[in-house]
Amino acid sequence: MLLGAIADDFTGATDLCSMLVRGGMRTVQLIGAPNPGDPAPDADAVVVALKSRTAPTRQAIDESLAALHWLRAGGARQYFFKYCSTFDSTDQGNIGPVADALVEAIGSGFALACPAFPTNARTVYQGHLFVGGVLLNESGMEKHPLTPMTDANLVRVLSRQTTGAVGLVNFATVEQGAQAIRRAMTALKEQGRRYAIVDAITDAHLVAIGEAAEHHALITGGSGVAMGLPGNFRRSGLLSERTDPAALPSVAGASAILAGSCSRATLAQLGVARGHLQVLDLEPLQTPDAAVLIKAALDWAESRIGSAPIAIAASASPEKVSALQARLGRDAAGALIEEALAGIAEGLVARGVRRMVVAGGETSGAVVSRLGVKSLRIGPEIDPGVPWTLAEGMGPTLKLALKSGNFGAADFFLKAFQMLEHDHA
Repeated sequence: MLLGAIADDFTGATDLCSMLVRGGMRTVQLIGAPNPGDPAPDADAVVVALKSRTAPTRQAIDESLAALHWLRAGGARQYFFKYCSTFDSTDQGNIGPVADALVEAIGSGFALACPAFPTNARTVYQGHLFVGGVLLNESGMEKHPLTPMTDANLVRVLSRQTTGAVGLVNFATVEQGAQAIRRAMTALKEQGRRYAIVDAITDAHLVAIGEAAEHHALITGGSGVAMGLPGNFRRSGLLSERTDPAALPSVAGASAILAGSCSRATLAQLGVARGHLQVLDLEPLQTPDAAVLIKAALDWAESRIGSAPIAIAASASPEKVSALQARLGRDAAGALIEEALAGIAEGLVARGVRRMVVAGGETSGAVVSRLGVKSLRIGPEIDPGVPWTLAEGMGPTLKLALKSGNFGAADFFLKAFQMLEHDHA
């Protein structure tokens, strides 16, 4: 194992895995921190997927440290703490507190922080995070039900979450390349800064940042900043060339989509899918009972499972989400959706579904947990940051695509299954 990574949600982990596979690293995603003594899989990179983004802070720290200790025992040469490209967190955490714990445990004293992912229109300029052409706090993320982002200045945001000082490696420095970035980060560390927000608006910037961090024990950021890491291992002679690190075997069976994300991207993708697939919209506000929702969905799906994918969605407009939260409370509303979709996923697999797209990080976490999936071998990308994976665990072998709510083109759901035409239904 060359790179050991800890991701704060399931789809974010898959996004990182996909980036590493694209760089030529055989990559496996593990679901939850392994038990001490569990063997490491045969892979160049191992990404431990936690559900710690919105967990209580102490729990997020403990789970992240458990993952770190296992990765360290597995011989990882470098560590990566992966969070969302929109820096999803609150002023209490969990990005800062988890990063603080990892810095202390590793003894690095310093780490860069760069959530930029230009391919998905996330860029950092003068420390400010942009989504498309607008500031983070004007992108819709300010209305996120769990992690509302009301400040685009990441130096300020991270400073409120950590006991350490936060500096900035600005655009002018990043433009000069890896050596200038390395010097700037060294200077910040010598000044007593624990973190450096690093600007990046192009893929070339991310590659340079990765190169500059070749000897860093810990890197933090979105999956984009991992773009330059495979090259570091290759130049040092630790990573050999791979012919096809994304190859996966075929999996026969029926296909389905489960959508729990309420992001604009997922809502738009469902809109496109409605013109081509049968879609069931769950109504948790009218029926706030997971068991009833599960039964209704599976009754609907029973006669529709077949050669064409079906879609079951709990995704809703911000107004409907707010109404459900007002009725049940924020946490209970989220738990209801997760329990319902996890139960539906279990029922679909029992009825022969073997290829499934799941939209939403929290939803994906609930689904893979319910299905008993222990590891995902990463395959080809459908859209940037979203690959097909081979899931192995307690039940039948599945092909899963775990999609971050904000990711994917408008035709993502259709494109995903078009890629599997060689898998016989």
